[in-house]
Amino acid sequence: MRNEMEIIFDALSDNEGFARVAVAAFIAHLNPTLEEMADIKTAVSEAVTNSIIHGYGNLEGYGRPGGQEGSEEGCGKHKANPGKVRLCCALEKNILHIEVIDTGRGIEDVEQAMEPLYTTRPELERSGMGFAFMEAFMDDLEVESVPGQGTRVRMIKKIGVGGWIEHQC
Repeated sequence: MRNEMEIIFDALSDNEGFARVAVAAFIAHLNPTLEEMADIKTAVSEAVTNSIIHGYGNLEGYGRPGGQEGSEEGCGKHKANPGKVRLCCALEKNILHIEVIDTGRGIEDVEQAMEPLYTTRPELERSGMGFAFMEAFMDDLEVESVPGQGTRVRMIKKIGVGGWIEHQC
């Protein structure tokens, strides 16, 4: 059986924690280890933060630079339109599929962006390790991006891989 969830939220730094907790709650019934949970939450955090900071250039965490006025429609009244981040998760048995999607500025050179220590924002003291952490903590990572159209980060993690090995010894 496949179970899915999708959340769309404003590209605000405050929502990075929300995304982490939402994914953690979604997989909680699988009883992941603390290490698995931490790995997944870190990878989600990195992907969402990349969308906010690099995809939309949202440095302050509130609205677009330049103070553009946004719509007062939707779920609430918004002073600015910071862009949206879409988080999609699917569970197939114990395999978690995660997608983090933005419609921001996109990545010119995905291969270069995925190199450890590479950052387009050195003035913000960004470490350039976001994709490296995602790759290290997840079982699979794919990044698709079109300049001017946005980025899609796909991650896969098998939950419960180590449990049976530990009990065999």
